[in-house]
Amino acid sequence: MAILETVHGPRDLDKLSHDELSELSGEIREFLVREVARSGGHLGPNLGVVELTIAIHRVFESPNDSIVFDTGHQSYVHKLLTGRQDFSHLREKGGLAGYPQRSESIHDIVESSHASSSLSWADGISRAYSMTGQTDRHVIAVVGDGSLTGGMTWEALNNISHDNARNLIIVVNDNGRSYAPTIGGMARYLDKMRTRTSYRKLHFTSSRMFAKMGPYARAFYRGMRGGVHGFLSRFTNNQDLYANLDIKYLGPVNGHDIKALEAALTQAKNYGAPVIVHAITEKGKGYEPARQDVDDQFHAVGKIDPATGKALSTSTSLGWTDVFAEELVAQAERNDKIVGITAAMLRPTGLHKLQERFPERVIDVGIAEQHAVTSAAGLAFGGMHPVVALYATFMNRAFDQILMDVALHKAGVTFVLDRAGVTGPDGPSHHGVWDLSILQTVPHIRLAAPRDATRLREELAEAIAVHDAPTVVRFPRGSVSADIDAVRRCEDGVDVLLEAAHKDVLIVAIGPFAKLGLDVAARLGQQGIGATVVDPRWVVPVPASIIEMARDHRLVITIEDGIRVAGIGTRIRQDLRSAGVDTAVDELGLPDEFLDHATRDEILAEAGLTAQDIARDVVAQVLGSKIPVARPLPEEASVNQSLRTDSN
Repeated sequence: MAILETVHGPRDLDKLSHDELSELSGEIREFLVREVARSGGHLGPNLGVVELTIAIHRVFESPNDSIVFDTGHQSYVHKLLTGRQDFSHLREKGGLAGYPQRSESIHDIVESSHASSSLSWADGISRAYSMTGQTDRHVIAVVGDGSLTGGMTWEALNNISHDNARNLIIVVNDNGRSYAPTIGGMARYLDKMRTRTSYRKLHFTSSRMFAKMGPYARAFYRGMRGGVHGFLSRFTNNQDLYANLDIKYLGPVNGHDIKALEAALTQAKNYGAPVIVHAITEKGKGYEPARQDVDDQFHAVGKIDPATGKALSTSTSLGWTDVFAEELVAQAERNDKIVGITAAMLRPTGLHKLQERFPERVIDVGIAEQHAVTSAAGLAFGGMHPVVALYATFMNRAFDQILMDVALHKAGVTFVLDRAGVTGPDGPSHHGVWDLSILQTVPHIRLAAPRDATRLREELAEAIAVHDAPTVVRFPRGSVSADIDAVRRCEDGVDVLLEAAHKDVLIVAIGPFAKLGLDVAARLGQQGIGATVVDPRWVVPVPASIIEMARDHRLVITIEDGIRVAGIGTRIRQDLRSAGVDTAVDELGLPDEFLDHATRDEILAEAGLTAQDIARDVVAQVLGSKIPVARPLPEEASVNQSLRTDSN
C-alpha cells in the first residue's frame, strides 16, 4: 500500500520516519502530476510546496492551529494531507475546489484566491486568540514570495510588529516567482539572500539546495530585470529588513529538506512572538516538463500528457486574450504614447506581446493593483496613455484608485479586463462578475463590452482615443465568438443585430451575450413575438438610441454577464425613467451570490441564462400583461412545451 493512502489526516504523519516522509513526498508529486494532468489546475506551485506542507502539518496541529495560504492555489498538498484525496473531479461541479474552501474541511481557513491578504488574516486571528486566552493556538501564514509585492502585506507587517506577544509564524515560500518570475526590489533582495555564500552555512540551510540552483537562479534573475532599482539595497544583512520591523527571522532554509524545515518551524513555534521562516523552494520541483517551462513553470495547466507535459487540447480557436494582445501591439505601432501595465500577469493578460515588441513600454508592478492604477494616473498626467491589463476579479481591489486617482483627475487611462463574467472552474473569488456594477458608479467612466473580435479591436482603439476619462474594455475567458455583423449602426455606436417588423421586445445583449440574444429572438419569433436585438458596444453611458428604441417597444430585456444588482439593466431602467419612458424592463444577469466552481455553461444554466429559459420567461410576461403581438399566441402550456423542444 502506498504511504499516501494511509494518510487520512495530519496526525497520521507523526508516525512516519523521515525516510518514509521522503517517500511520501515522491508519491504526492506523482499523484499531483497524474491527477492535475487529467483535470487541469495549478501544478507547478503545488509541486514546490510538498515538503514544506508536510513539515508544517508535522510541527503544528491543524485545525487547532490555523494555517492560512496566500495564495490558495498552493493548497493541493494541504488538501491531500487533511483527508481529501479524491481529485477525480477537481475544479468541477461537486468536486474539490482549486482553492481552500471551508465547506470542504475544517482545516481550510481563508477561501479567497487574491494574493497579499494572508498576513492581515493572520494578524487578526492571532490577536483574537491572544485576546480570548487561547495561548496554545498558533497561526501560520504561508506566503508566496510574489505576495510580498502587495501593499497589504506591508501594512500587515507594520501592525504585526507593533504588538508581538502572540503565536504567529510567517512562512515565506520563496521560489522567485508569483505567476511568472517575481519582480522588483524585494525580489532582488531575496535573491541576494538566496545566493550569498555565508548563508549556506546556516544551521537551517541545506547546501544541496544551493548546489542545484544555478540555472534556475539565472532564469529567475533574467525574469526580474527592470524592477524598481535600488529599493531595499540599503539592507546589507539578511535579517536587517525584519529586524527593523522587530520580527524574528529564521533562514534561509531549504524548502525541500523536511528535517531542516521541522527544526526551523519548531523553533518558530516555541518563540512566543511573530517569526518569519524563509524557505527556499523550487516551483515545479520533481517534474522535468515544469522545470523546463521558463514562462511560468506550469503555474496553471489545462489537460496535459503527464509523461511529456504537452497540452492535450489541439484547439486552434483564437482566444479573446490573443486578439487583445495582437491589437494592442498594432495600436502601439501607430501610437508611441501607449504603455502597458500589469500586476504580475504579463502573459495571462497578453501584455507579453507588447513587451516583445516594445520592452521599454511595458511595466509589471508585481501583485500591486492599487499601485498599478495610481501609477497609470501619473503616466497619463505625464503625457502617456496607459493600458492597464488585469483580470476582472482583481480590478475590484483598486476601486478607490480608479475613483479618486484616475476619474477625479480626468486621467486618460484604459483598463482592459480579462476573464470578465463567469470564469468557471476557479470558483467564487475568480469570477469577474462585479466590474459592471461597481465601475459604472465612477463619474464619467466609459465601459465597453465587445461581442466579437472585430468589435474588440474597434472598441480598444476607441478607448485609447479617450484622454480625459477612464475607459474600460472587458471580455470573457476562452475562445472568441464568431463575428456577428450588424444590420445597421446607430449614430451613437449602437449596433442593431436584428430588427423585427413588429416591435414587441427590445433585447439589449451585452458583449458576448449577443449570440444568446439572437437565439432568444428566434424562439420568440416562432411564437409570434417580434424582437429587436441590439448590442450597445459602449454600455456606459447608456446610448441615447437605446432610450429611443425602448420607447417604441413594449418590453425591454437586458442580458449581461455580471450581477444584475446595480448592473447595466438597472442603469438602463433608471435612464428610461429619467427620460420619461415607462416601458417595462426585465434585467437578466447573475444573482448577487458567490458562485461555486463549475463550467461556465453549468453556471449560466443554473442562473437561467439560456435561450430556452429567457424565451419562456418573456412569453410568460407577454401573456400575463396582454401585450399585443404580431399574431395570436398559442395557449401558455403549448408555448412552454414548444420552447422545451429546441436545444440551447
